[in-house]
Amino acid sequence: MEKIRYKNTYTVVFLGLLMAVSVFSACTGVDKPKESEKSETAEAEHGAHENGLELSAEQLKAVGIVIGSIEKKNLTEVVKSSGQLAVPPQNAAQINVLSGGIIRKINVIEGQQVGKGQLLVTVENQELIRLQQEYLTVKGGFSYTEAEYRRQQQLKAADAGTGKAQQLAEANYNAEKSKLRAIERQLQQYGIAADKVATGNIATEVPVRSPISGTIGKIIAQTGSYAQPGVSIMDIVDNSKIHADLIVFEKDLGKIKPGQKVDFQLTNQKNEQIEGEIRGINKSFENDSKGVVVHAVIKKPGANLIPGMYVTGLIGVGTAVSDAVPVDAVVRGEGRSYIFIVENVKEDKHEDAIEEASVHFKKIEVTTGITELGYIQITALEKLPADVQVVTKGAFYLQSKSSGPSAHEH
Repeated sequence: MEKIRYKNTYTVVFLGLLMAVSVFSACTGVDKPKESEKSETAEAEHGAHENGLELSAEQLKAVGIVIGSIEKKNLTEVVKSSGQLAVPPQNAAQINVLSGGIIRKINVIEGQQVGKGQLLVTVENQELIRLQQEYLTVKGGFSYTEAEYRRQQQLKAADAGTGKAQQLAEANYNAEKSKLRAIERQLQQYGIAADKVATGNIATEVPVRSPISGTIGKIIAQTGSYAQPGVSIMDIVDNSKIHADLIVFEKDLGKIKPGQKVDFQLTNQKNEQIEGEIRGINKSFENDSKGVVVHAVIKKPGANLIPGMYVTGLIGVGTAVSDAVPVDAVVRGEGRSYIFIVENVKEDKHEDAIEEASVHFKKIEVTTGITELGYIQITALEKLPADVQVVTKGAFYLQSKSSGPSAHEH
């Protein structure tokens, strides 16, 4: 009886353990085969993303994908160069004074437009007073010398004078006349009219006028400061003749000729296109860079163009017929360029006889070249069928889908 009791007890304990294990498995929800199936499904999806992408007709229409052909385009071959905007030397000026003096008045401000001959600065110079006094003295002495010369001329005509006196009078006359003209020229350089000085109007201030028309640049002087000869007071620039000095390297120099079209882009304004034309090519290398400066004029200079701005120039050197697609057809990733081609079209029929097509796309790596008028030159890295169809719009959407969720999670 005791043995039977122990045997029944072991049976009950064993059944209890089996039930506990079953309940624990049900609660934890561990299902190895399902996890394995999920893993296999994810790997299959990742493989599908890597090999291509398939979309239905509704999906194509919803995201706006457009399919077209690779076209033959006559694109312009260009040489890319960089440089700076500049103005010719005759269109820029530095304002100086002929002799030192105190600046009494500045009549312009930076950025102001001025015309040729416009008054810029007034400088007070004590040397001017002495120069004008000398002019009056020389002019008075010249009057006497001129009168004596005229008198000797009359005596000579009447055969009443001596030749020696007449020669002396003529020499004095020519010397005093030259001295008077030199002083008048000096007064003219200072902007003082000699005829006004002759009437007793002594000027104490020198007017400094603009030698060209243009825009006032940096004003260095201040009212009351001393202006020294050879030290610039201010700068003036005329941007109407602004041009670009582009650096073209030796390997491309043979392609450049005067008259070729140039499209400029400002370094700080990528969206603005500026048209120009090659006008001159230097005949010496710039420093040790093995580059030659090419001068290109700008057809329509704008007010926002300033000398010293950095520009990139695309010089048109010829045309070439090549395979091209719209710019939107090319997508980039990891430093490479791609297009999407149509690999095949599958047609399915439903029970209600409505026919739908699903399109399978494949991503192809390409190299790109010239870009013009919305088209870009491409060369596929693998051979494509002659009638291949490509995605011309919506390629960015396919690029994002082809990466797959696993790539994003990674």
